[in-house]
Amino acid sequence: MSVGRKQAGVALILVLWLLVLMVVLVGGFARSARIEALEAHQLRSAVVARQAARAGIEYAVLRMQYQDVDRRWVPDGRVYRFAYAGAQMQIRIVDESGKVDLNGASPELLHRLLLALEVKEPQAQAIAAAIADFRDPDDLLTPGGAEAADYRAAGLPYGPKNKPFETVSELQRVLGVDQSTYARLRPYVTVYASGDPSPTFAQAPVLQALGMSSAAAAGFLGQRQARQPNAPGAPPTLPDGQPFVVQPGTGTYDISSQVTLADGTSMTVDAIVRATQPGPFGQLYVPLQWREGESH
Repeated sequence: MSVGRKQAGVALILVLWLLVLMVVLVGGFARSARIEALEAHQLRSAVVARQAARAGIEYAVLRMQYQDVDRRWVPDGRVYRFAYAGAQMQIRIVDESGKVDLNGASPELLHRLLLALEVKEPQAQAIAAAIADFRDPDDLLTPGGAEAADYRAAGLPYGPKNKPFETVSELQRVLGVDQSTYARLRPYVTVYASGDPSPTFAQAPVLQALGMSSAAAAGFLGQRQARQPNAPGAPPTLPDGQPFVVQPGTGTYDISSQVTLADGTSMTVDAIVRATQPGPFGQLYVPLQWREGESH
């Protein structure tokens, strides 16, 4: 074989290797560009979903301030669904006055709430008493409760706070409240209300704690959701026998705003807010608690 033909063969091999290298590089760039495009799309969807869910909080507060009763939203736990900018919105609102006040509720009311949440005796009685001991300023033991010596005996490095609850999450420091019990209690207790819970906005376990049977509570909720408080054959609407009347909220609300985009991206914002009169910058509320994150 001549030298020229050998050189031509070497050159062809070099060209082929260069082509393979270019294909690999182009493929790598294309794959990298595709991944970056997917990441950008996901980031964009997450931002859009988050802003839409935040807008749901604003809209919920606005709807509860409507003067027209037929258009005003009711903060009694019912779910409102609607479409917004191509997204599916789901908003649930509970007035804080419909919850059990951790700082003012009697041990008896707390005990009945725990039983309604299917916490068994004697744990329900002990937790109710321990909550009372946790918040009161003295070292006197509520029957069945827990003071500093009981926390030490349980091996805990802290005792009762001996001050009012500042957040619902402090329940996790009460002796006897495990994560399962806390998860059951959390939706139905508050530190932003006073006095007994209002049946107008209370959920089923709270209604049972106020003295309704489970059947009467279910009937009342169905009646309230239909906004027909005096329908024929309806069960007693309030524990004291007074007729139920749809009322505006008290101004402090627990709102869950969930949004699902067309691509399946889902985001939820959970907030406790206190409604205000719109100021010069259009602020509708003061946030008291705020939590947001992906639903899926």
